[in-house]
Amino acid sequence: MGASLLNFAVHVLNRQTICIETDGYKGDTNMLRSILHTRCLHAGNLMHALLQHGCNHNRATTRKTVFVWLMYFGALTGLPVFVGAQDLHFSQFFNSPLTTNPANTGFLPENDYRIGANYRQQWASIPAQFKTMSIFGDAQVFRDRFESGWVGLGGVILRDVAGSGNLTSTKVYGSAAYHQMLGSTGLLSLGFNVGWANKRVDVTKFTFDSQWNGKFFDAGAPNGENFAATQVNYLDVQVGMNYAYFPADNLYLHAGVSVHHVNAPKESFFNNTNGYNSAIARRYIAFADAILKLNDRVIVSPGAYFTTQAKAKELTLGLHANYNLSGDGEKQVIGGLYYRGSDAVIPMIGFQWKSVRLMFSYDATTSSLKNYNNMRGASEFALLYNGFYNSYNQSLRQMQCPVPRF
Repeated sequence: MGASLLNFAVHVLNRQTICIETDGYKGDTNMLRSILHTRCLHAGNLMHALLQHGCNHNRATTRKTVFVWLMYFGALTGLPVFVGAQDLHFSQFFNSPLTTNPANTGFLPENDYRIGANYRQQWASIPAQFKTMSIFGDAQVFRDRFESGWVGLGGVILRDVAGSGNLTSTKVYGSAAYHQMLGSTGLLSLGFNVGWANKRVDVTKFTFDSQWNGKFFDAGAPNGENFAATQVNYLDVQVGMNYAYFPADNLYLHAGVSVHHVNAPKESFFNNTNGYNSAIARRYIAFADAILKLNDRVIVSPGAYFTTQAKAKELTLGLHANYNLSGDGEKQVIGGLYYRGSDAVIPMIGFQWKSVRLMFSYDATTSSLKNYNNMRGASEFALLYNGFYNSYNQSLRQMQCPVPRF
């Protein structure tokens, strides 16, 4: 999760002070704003700065206060605080191809079409959780219209719900890509997607300074806040490029780059504020993966994923392996381990039966946030189905793109 996190226990007294209901701490947000002089400050650094600044409670209580305030700050003040990447993302990037790179649309060396779903639950150890869901589908079309090439068409729906104020993001994208064989061992792809995005928040779930009557917060009193809107809509555009190389039946290499928010859409619940640009920063993603068949029982798939947005960066490295249980490849067990730099260790397991694959991963926090979330980062599921239009296409695909398989 990133900038769009929402407080689950903070009560806003005004733009200058806050009150934490869970422990009664009151702090000066001018101090917080001075700490956040940059738009992109890692959550661990923010916590460290706040703890060093000094609070009037014991250290354990202060840690809880800081963590709660961090969740609120990025969402409502308009100053992004990064925990990982700013945009929605999945640890199993290879199982969310259309959100990683639009050039992956129809990039199916082994199949004609695929359908998938992803579900991610972030920071389950805190009272208000953050959940990200997606469904997607893509397919190869017009294979008879181009010499050694085809078009990929697809779409993805994303939904993210964060915090007690139900900060909700809904995004719907349509994707298209063109794929061209380069000789018998290479494949080049160019793609883009265009979509509609909506973000909204339920401000009735919060209490504000004007609602404090000296003894308790009166939810029925006016909140005194000047929201320009409680939801925003915008157009969003991404572009990308991929290249695949398969020199032998037991080796497949794949890499790509993409640029997200090419049109720099604006996203804010408030009117324009001097000194703050509400445009979403462009996000750049690069990835590389491979499939290596070691023998008739084991296929190994190493992968790397790098993204940067504004001043936030994320690098994930690791591998997973498929073990052939049935001998004919119809039943496979999957296991792997990835590491997201300065953030989390990500073990994963899965099972594949014929054309259906189910995988589960867990982000175990390794950064300074582990002191606040007890290393309970995120759990994630991915479900994919790969299919063929007919049996003739299955045989043809195996000849054209010899991806390692059992």
